[in-house]
Amino acid sequence: MHSPFIFDFMSRVLNDKQLYPAYEKVEELRHRLLRNKEKIEVEDFGAGSSIDKSDRRTISSITKNAAKPEKYGQLLYRMIKYYRPETILELGTSLGITTSYLALANQEAEVTTMEGSPSVVSIAKKNFTSLGLKNVNIVEGDFDSTLSGVMSKFSSIGFAFLDGNHREEPTVHYFKQVAGKISNDSIVVLDDIHWSAGMEAAWQTIKNHSSVKCSVDLFFIGIVFFREEFHEKQHFSIRF
Repeated sequence: MHSPFIFDFMSRVLNDKQLYPAYEKVEELRHRLLRNKEKIEVEDFGAGSSIDKSDRRTISSITKNAAKPEKYGQLLYRMIKYYRPETILELGTSLGITTSYLALANQEAEVTTMEGSPSVVSIAKKNFTSLGLKNVNIVEGDFDSTLSGVMSKFSSIGFAFLDGNHREEPTVHYFKQVAGKISNDSIVVLDDIHWSAGMEAAWQTIKNHSSVKCSVDLFFIGIVFFREEFHEKQHFSIRF
């Protein structure tokens, strides 16, 4: 490991074993949702679920199959808590579990989260209220229609989590839009980079993007950094 920045990331963020109080709050929400058998109509704009193909799904099923596992939600929490970005963008709110981790990690940050399905948005809003989150703005609609308007409101984006469309072309397109608003300290996280051949290709394209200086492959998620201290591109695969 030759990069001081990546060594610091691994030791202070990736391998931070502290149990933060926010973890319990969000996981209590997850457990409530896992017990909820109410069915709602889900409108998919992306690749959809690889498990549940029905338009009507239980809240329990959405929670089980669409929400990021505890391990990764808590990693994103630690990243926000450590690097303290002021503006956070999430593509793919779902029921708001990961959003809640992002918002609780820095309650002074502005969190903008985007979701296409109206019924899912409605439940996510209730979940944010139940956790007392005041720093979340949820944007409803297809990203292809809403993202450009959202991006125009940002001077820069400190942290972005792209989890809304598991197809190659849209993923690369959304990344390029976000990349137009990055700074030296920005961080972009992509979900399910090895989910399909298309997502594998998207990850390779993003790693090779001229603005990306360093990438970290944790298999289920990929992280890219833009720091000028990386004079040459560096790519890491880390067991997590």
